[in-house]
Amino acid sequence: MNNLNESTIHLYDQANMRKMLVDFSKQVEEAVALSEQYVAPYRVRALNNIILTGLGGSAIGGDLLRSFTSGELKLPFNVNRHYSLPSYVDQRSFVIVSSYSGNTEETIAAHIEATRSKAKVLCISTNGETEQLAKKHGQPYIKIPNGLPPRAALGYSFFPLLMVFKKMKLIDLPNKDIRDTVKLLEEKAKLYSSLDRKKNPALRLAYELKDKLPIVYSSTERFDAVNLRWRGQLAENAKILAFGHVLPEMNHNELVGWNVLKRHMKTMTVLFLRDKEDHARVQLRMKIMKDVVGKYCPNVLEVWSEGDSPLSRMFSLIYLGDWTSFYLAMLNEVDPTPVKVIDYLKGELAKV
Repeated sequence: MNNLNESTIHLYDQANMRKMLVDFSKQVEEAVALSEQYVAPYRVRALNNIILTGLGGSAIGGDLLRSFTSGELKLPFNVNRHYSLPSYVDQRSFVIVSSYSGNTEETIAAHIEATRSKAKVLCISTNGETEQLAKKHGQPYIKIPNGLPPRAALGYSFFPLLMVFKKMKLIDLPNKDIRDTVKLLEEKAKLYSSLDRKKNPALRLAYELKDKLPIVYSSTERFDAVNLRWRGQLAENAKILAFGHVLPEMNHNELVGWNVLKRHMKTMTVLFLRDKEDHARVQLRMKIMKDVVGKYCPNVLEVWSEGDSPLSRMFSLIYLGDWTSFYLAMLNEVDPTPVKVIDYLKGELAKV
């Protein structure tokens, strides 16, 4: 496909994912406003650790929250993607149960376990069994709007919890950082919704990734979860495989793998997600890595974050990745919203 046009988008974007992306800044504003009605649910002095349990689009908000708060948070914070919780969970654990549908079977099982362990539980969902269990046990509950694919509800799964952390005084978050993030998203929505390839970096990047296998690299600090988001969005929206790793860890193992499969490497595109506050040694490692992988892969690209605050810079990269995956879906002539194979898997599991 040489030139993406409105008729192509109308043909393949049956559930209007494009509008969900355009409206993302509004979703963030609504999520922040929604959190105003909730008080701090627990006292920090009563806590030893924090666990967010969830899967898929409901878990990525937790990953981003963990990553964003890691430089300031004084308590251990882990994201749990399983039916069971770590054995250390007890009455001094703060367990956040995150399920957009409210009916994720793994999350429900972990929720029941958290309740039995007498953990301090906070639930966030649209409805379903998660809401019913929260009501049954008198647990604090944040009800978020439904009707979206979980991956398109990131504003609702991230910002209310971020505001809870702020109210609990687990972190110090200036209101200006949120305002600046919303403003940046508004500006980028106008840019990324354009079909002028010369003006739209998300569209250009999608063309770069067409018929390629994306390999996404980033620093560990703050951007490990952003890296995961990119790969997840490319898989769910564009229906392609995508792989990745974080630095400096990949320099101690995966880097050696850039050697034998030379024919396959020619079909890859390497994306470095960059930030001005990446550790100086990590920035040097990325510079050296570009030369190393560039010997095997003809397509090595850098994508830099934008914005003044860590929050706005994180979401600048997230938003660019979301739009890129959407445009790649259009170029691949697939509807970005349905995830039929996941629905099939859930259906088969339900039979047992």
